[in-house]
Amino acid sequence: SRWDNSQNMDVLTGHLGWIEVICGPMFSGKSEELIRRLRRAMIARKRVQVFKPIIDNRYSIEEIVSHSEQRLKAENVSQARDILDKLDWRTQVVGIDEPNFLADGLVDVAQQLADSGKQVIISGLDTDFMGRPFAPIPELLCVAESITKTLAICMRCGNPAKHTQRLVEAEGLIVVGAMGMYEARCRRCFEPGIPKQELLEFAKVKAGNLNG
Repeated sequence: SRWDNSQNMDVLTGHLGWIEVICGPMFSGKSEELIRRLRRAMIARKRVQVFKPIIDNRYSIEEIVSHSEQRLKAENVSQARDILDKLDWRTQVVGIDEPNFLADGLVDVAQQLADSGKQVIISGLDTDFMGRPFAPIPELLCVAESITKTLAICMRCGNPAKHTQRLVEAEGLIVVGAMGMYEARCRRCFEPGIPKQELLEFAKVKAGNLNG
């Protein structure tokens, strides 16, 4: 029979560790799903620790926050190795949001945690604003026991969206932002890089602020 890993990973017990990855574009419910799974673990009276990159201060400094305003307390880290330094080794479930800001070393850290018997749940972008694989998610997919791909709704045509469209001009691969700076796009409507069509007024304002 087929193993439905997205539904059944939480029934495993004992000291077996594993890695779950939730990936997809922005606005697809990744953080919301991460929060849901972590709350289920708390209801099951498991010890849970949650980590987020200190650079991600869009909605809250000390919480992971979904675009639907769901919140969960989290600890800030500057790099992946900080997770091991801050970890209480009695912790049974480790949640990590926005791993793309912690790319270097995160795969090794996740492997260490899972090998030591912990359930590791990671939520992040699988592609960047150019549509390219976005580290460390591709490598995490290779070592994960459970993979969930989330889709958003294309802001241009309403079809399922797998891409994150950057709307403003900015240097660098990582630009922390949300509504007004990014939107979800389907395969047909996605334009790698900055859209060729004229930017909407709100995007021009954002671009001016970034370049100013």
